Amino acid sequence: MKSTGIIRKVDELGRVVIPIELRRSLGIEEKDELEIYVEEDKIVLKKHKQNKTCMITGKQSNENVVLANGKIVLSHDGAKQLLDEIQNAFSIKTE
Repeated sequence: MKSTGIIRKVDELGRVVIPIELRRSLGIEEKDELEIYVEEDKIVLKKHKQNKTCMITGKQSNENVVLANGKIVLSHDGAKQLLDEIQNAFSIKTE
């Protein structure tokens, strides 16, 4: 792990400011989501990348669609396959 020599204090609400130089170098913008996790005795912040893996086909793509408040991720092929299965399971006929 590379040391930056930058030290920040935690405020009364538990917040720490990430210096602009680090945000710029890591591509972290205002309103970006960060994952927070612990590795041994370290707190790690990582820019969150939404998992856009289709639940049906397993295909990962930024073109996949996220539905139901993030509970369902579908690719075009996965959506078609799911639609076919739903129509068959519920005996829905398309005209």
